[in-house]
Amino acid sequence: DYQQAGGRDATTAVMTLYLDIETLPAPAGSEEQLREVYERKKSKSGSFADYIRGTSFSGNWGRILCIGIAIDGAPATILSGSEPEILTAFWAQAADASLLVGHNALDFDLPFIYKRSIVHSVKPSLQLSFEKFQISPIFDTMRVWDQWSTPATGLDQLARILGLESSKQGIDGSQVYDYYLAGRTDEIYSYCKRDVELTRAIHRRLVFAAEGETP
Repeated sequence: DYQQAGGRDATTAVMTLYLDIETLPAPAGSEEQLREVYERKKSKSGSFADYIRGTSFSGNWGRILCIGIAIDGAPATILSGSEPEILTAFWAQAADASLLVGHNALDFDLPFIYKRSIVHSVKPSLQLSFEKFQISPIFDTMRVWDQWSTPATGLDQLARILGLESSKQGIDGSQVYDYYLAGRTDEIYSYCKRDVELTRAIHRRLVFAAEGETP
């Protein structure tokens, strides 16, 4: 259920790509369409402003501000720019990956990326299955830690459990949009990179990787 688009032999890939995304609500200009959706479900959605803000958690209407990536043991970097530019750069980086690792990647990051890729007609370089209980080619550190039970363990809590430094140094996911509105995008990028680095550290612990060993 995993192959590289275009028929390339996936067995030639040896790269692990760690990832994390930061997202924003639907852009201005979407209000009319979203108002119709909201009116059908407003009893469960709070105010319209709350509903708009909540779109940042779904690739249906939300958008990607940046994607943090790290390849194998290299430092984390940020893919930024317009959403099509971010997606194009991501799929170019992911083309040779044999393993994609993220925290909640199966239910959030990668489905979000896929949806936004379709919206912008950016063709993915990989064809992925989002089936549960897999550890390859997608390794979801949250799901593996919890063995797919609920409630799931967030990244910050898992860092504390494992004695790792938290990535939430003055900012967490709930504050990203506020930081964005305040023009503090560099701080968001730094936070995203810390999430990627932490995800890599957790992955190494979960697979019992020795010091200096590439999992």
